[in-house]
Amino acid sequence: MANFKGHALPGSFFLIVGLWWSVKYPLKYFHQKGKNSRLNHYYQRLEVIEAAVKILFSVIGILAEQFVPDGPHLHLYHENHWMKLMNWQHCTMYLFFAVSGIIDMLTYLASHVPLGVDRLVLAMAVFTEGFLFYYHVHNRSPLDQHIHSLLLYALFGGSISISLEVIFRDNIVLELFRTSLVILQGTWFWQIGFVLFPPFGTPAWDQNDEANIMFITMCFCWHYLVALCIVAINYSLVYCLLTRIKKHGGEIIGIQTLKSNHTYQTALLSGSDEER
Repeated sequence: MANFKGHALPGSFFLIVGLWWSVKYPLKYFHQKGKNSRLNHYYQRLEVIEAAVKILFSVIGILAEQFVPDGPHLHLYHENHWMKLMNWQHCTMYLFFAVSGIIDMLTYLASHVPLGVDRLVLAMAVFTEGFLFYYHVHNRSPLDQHIHSLLLYALFGGSISISLEVIFRDNIVLELFRTSLVILQGTWFWQIGFVLFPPFGTPAWDQNDEANIMFITMCFCWHYLVALCIVAINYSLVYCLLTRIKKHGGEIIGIQTLKSNHTYQTALLSGSDEER
């Protein structure tokens, strides 16, 4: 959708996923570090739920692109004309992420799926998104082309990072790097919407002003800095929370141990009194 909502929708999807990952991966990392194997089953269930949500988001995106009032309504070619190819490109992007969600689900539900295929398909989905965006803005204004081209850095960088996860699976550095790029995607989609389709009657940006292009480039760096801060803050919060829980849990265990020792000593004393 070539409007504000058409950019806010995928932006919201990516932002939700990125924020969730910024909490999930630190949790998983600290539990694995503590060798808490009891939680593996729960993490697998979370992965399946996450895959289902990814598929749901993709289906919602496809339906929104197809069946908006000015959408193609599943018509690709009609009366010697291509129908709403921009919407079809967006649908193609969502389709690849839906396939990624299906592979994610199969990875944790079917034992015969090779480990790492889920990361490979996700890398392909992100690469496809970048490939589509590269050819998405031809014959557009300079600002329109530039603001979309900046997104390619996050997409192709994310694709390379996810490809490395095929080999270095469960690497917390790669996972957090991917998370930061997904958050960047989410916030930048919103930024594109505000720049190209200003809501609430705000003045339109000059699409040919060089100063606007310079500002948008700088703004992209700010967006990524915010994404890194979000990842760092959530990582720290998860660490502090787990440390506090572990500390309180240790105290409770200590109290229980003292109580059991006291009970054992009382039983011994009672037994000795009876013998007398």
